[in-house]
Amino acid sequence: MAEIRDKLADNTPGKFYVDRQCIDCDVCRDTAPANFKRNDENGYSYVFKQSETPEEIELCKEALDACPVEAIGDDGSKIRTLAAA
Repeated sequence: MAEIRDKLADNTPGKFYVDRQCIDCDVCRDTAPANFKRNDENGYSYVFKQSETPEEIELCKEALDACPVEAIGDDGSKIRTLAAA
């Protein structure tokens, strides 16, 4: 389970984050490429853009569920989508 205290500094503030357990497997980047990127220098993924649409939210949740080391976290905050704005 991802730990918010181990959250990587590269993450954009918001609901989803990646912690230091990331093994750079590429699952999140394949699942939600609009939201996850790779830090090439250090070899890990991070959330570069928080989800904004229902589709992006679902893909981020899917990435969280698929992460083999549970390095993706959900801080429990509410997501404000463009549709709800």
